[in-house]
Amino acid sequence: MNDQHPHPPAQPSTSTSRRRVLSLAAAVGSLTALGGLPAFAATAPPKRPTTSPMLADGQGSTTRMWYRAPAGENTMLERALPVGNGRLGALVGNDPSHELLFVSDATMWTGGINDVLEQDGQFPYGRTDFGSLTQLAHVTVDIPEHDLGTVNSYRRELDLAQGLVTSSYIRSGVSFERRVFASQPDDVIVVQFSQRGGGHYTGTVSLDGTHGETTSADGAHDGLSFGADFTNGLRYGAAVTAHSTSGSVTTQGSKIVFTRCADLTVVISGGTNYSPDAQAGYRDPDLDPAALARTKVRTAVRHSPTALLHTHVADYRDQFDGMQISLGPSTAEQRALDTWERLKARTQQDEPDPEFEALYVQFGRYLMISSSRGGLPVALQGPWLDGNDPDWMGDYHTDINIQMNYWMADRTALSRNFDAFTDYCVSQHPVWTELTQSLFNDPRNRFRNSSGRIAGWTVAFSTNIYGGLGWWWHPSGNAWLCNTLWEHYEYTQDRQHLAKIYPLLHGACEFWETRLLTMTVTDADTGKEREVLVADKDWSPEHGPQDAKGITYAQELVRDLFAHYREASALLGRNAAYSKTVAGLQERLYMPEVSPKTGWLQEWMSPDNLGETTHRHLSPLVGLFPGDRIRPDASPAALVKGATELLTARGMENFGWANAWRSLCWARLKHAENAYQLVITNLRPSVDGSNGSAMNLFDIYETGKGRGIFQIESNFGTPAAVIEMLLYSRPGHIELLPALPAAWAGSGSVTGVGARGGFVVDLSWRDGRVREATIRSVGGRRTTVTAGGVSHDVDLRSGESVTLRNFR
Repeated sequence: MNDQHPHPPAQPSTSTSRRRVLSLAAAVGSLTALGGLPAFAATAPPKRPTTSPMLADGQGSTTRMWYRAPAGENTMLERALPVGNGRLGALVGNDPSHELLFVSDATMWTGGINDVLEQDGQFPYGRTDFGSLTQLAHVTVDIPEHDLGTVNSYRRELDLAQGLVTSSYIRSGVSFERRVFASQPDDVIVVQFSQRGGGHYTGTVSLDGTHGETTSADGAHDGLSFGADFTNGLRYGAAVTAHSTSGSVTTQGSKIVFTRCADLTVVISGGTNYSPDAQAGYRDPDLDPAALARTKVRTAVRHSPTALLHTHVADYRDQFDGMQISLGPSTAEQRALDTWERLKARTQQDEPDPEFEALYVQFGRYLMISSSRGGLPVALQGPWLDGNDPDWMGDYHTDINIQMNYWMADRTALSRNFDAFTDYCVSQHPVWTELTQSLFNDPRNRFRNSSGRIAGWTVAFSTNIYGGLGWWWHPSGNAWLCNTLWEHYEYTQDRQHLAKIYPLLHGACEFWETRLLTMTVTDADTGKEREVLVADKDWSPEHGPQDAKGITYAQELVRDLFAHYREASALLGRNAAYSKTVAGLQERLYMPEVSPKTGWLQEWMSPDNLGETTHRHLSPLVGLFPGDRIRPDASPAALVKGATELLTARGMENFGWANAWRSLCWARLKHAENAYQLVITNLRPSVDGSNGSAMNLFDIYETGKGRGIFQIESNFGTPAAVIEMLLYSRPGHIELLPALPAAWAGSGSVTGVGARGGFVVDLSWRDGRVREATIRSVGGRRTTVTAGGVSHDVDLRSGESVTLRNFR
């Protein structure tokens, strides 16, 4: 992430800009089929399960986070528990007398295309021009008689295996319980209140917008709603209703009033008229979000609480059950601790807690299922905000954030959740192309192409949901986005996905064809001069000179982009002539060398270190991870040593996402203990905004200003690092337990792990050695599986599997 102060806001773009974009979007439409990611829309009734999908009592005990006290209104981001259905998200406080939900919608964005450059040729980056993600609403259920001081045996938990937030307590001998979940099939958030022992609930439900909206009551349907619009033309709305099979539920003023209800179901919905269509200006002019929200809550509340619960759990488990992980047993003493005490004990006692470490992986999967399901992809905080001013606008950063968010998906049986990232890039591509071709070569832009030519597309370090670009041009961002899209193909072998992303790969290659410069260098081995192609003036994110040519970050990313484009062209049978041109460019690319001064892989085309030694970004190591050019089993020893020395110099202490990236790199280098230590560093408790994990396990980024920032990519990147320690893959090669740390060596297992080349692996081990591995093809044919120096060649058809046992 960047540490820069946002630029002063510029004036909003004019209608001329919009007309220009719509014109180009129409032209690009023939090349780029829109991904079709659904917006807030009416949907067919979901299929209701005919049998209970609920886990039996006692099952799933190792995948529950639990606490002895609720979150407060001022500590929601650090203590509240998250729910989400991919589009809607909520932070849930669980106070017995004041249940509070902070509700967000992933499309609730201010700003716009943001196409008026500032004096330095860069885009403005403010909440009114570039825009910001904001909250949708607050929903409060007040039950005054259930004050926290009058109850005992309070407990709240997040059940990761079933996608449920629950809280329970005893008052006057009566057991009270509530369940909160965000249902994707019903597209609502549900709060269910129940009791055992003859108790009841009396109180009110409130719905409050966060932008000064007026809430209206609908007495005929016992509901509340509001609707409004932003100055950018985005319309939005929210609604809530309540129902009980006993007692009384009515509306009074702007509240729902419930009296002596033995049970109560509160249903929430809302959204915007955002549409992923550039030609429509990313709006659906025919959609009334408030009316649709009212319809959704009225429809859902007609079903029984059990039907709503079972529909959600069956749908959620269909994804969550795809991967199970055990890293070994924890002690009874560790299991007895609540999640916050357990987090603190892990650091204070420095004792491995394998079940908790496995739970952290599953928490990352829970967040992915909850925030990336057929809508917009996960941004800096996902759909979990505690205000309308998230740092860095809650945007998409293209120099690590959005990529790291999706490193975990294919590795952890969540490939379908990757689609949101794909569809976002496809839907934004027309406007990214227009902005690049019209503005990138502005003479004030220090990153412009020296050739004076421009083609294709690129992005800025920040992107929004309207095709708009923000903080600083990021020329290499297009290559990194494309390489991430390509890697999903490597896991899935999905030709439809490949066809969908092909125009992005093609346009990115066109951009680099106009950007690369010819330079003469002296070959270190022969002493002879040769001509190479290098990237034009750029910045190695996010430090050092801003006008360096041939930075390692760009050279590595472009090399992989060219290779992926050529393979995609061959697989799809497209553009053979241009693929040959790209091959010629790839052959002439300069590839980074090891500095004779520092012994590190050079970050710039200089033997000197021109930046911060312990900088958070590992930009020059993208060829180690996520790339594969630098491999301990195949690359020159000097190159591997240079990468290792640079990684060592970067240090073992940083922000959570930076530690996750370091852990992944150490796993690639097969340094198990370093990789493990960085995972554990991210599991230390965050206190007063320090780096680490908050009470609810959200990763906190220390600002040094007495507060911390929630950044979600570590919650995804750290689980990815755990999996990378257990399995490394590239097309044609799978290595089992490449970096297994001593803490997990005793025994363990993992199922459903994705492997590049089109395979899924189930794996178990004991005493640091593989016991058994089952390899299943999801489209892959041949691969070699290795562990402990033993190799097995595997040849499978799609759907077939083989179990391997002889690794000794």
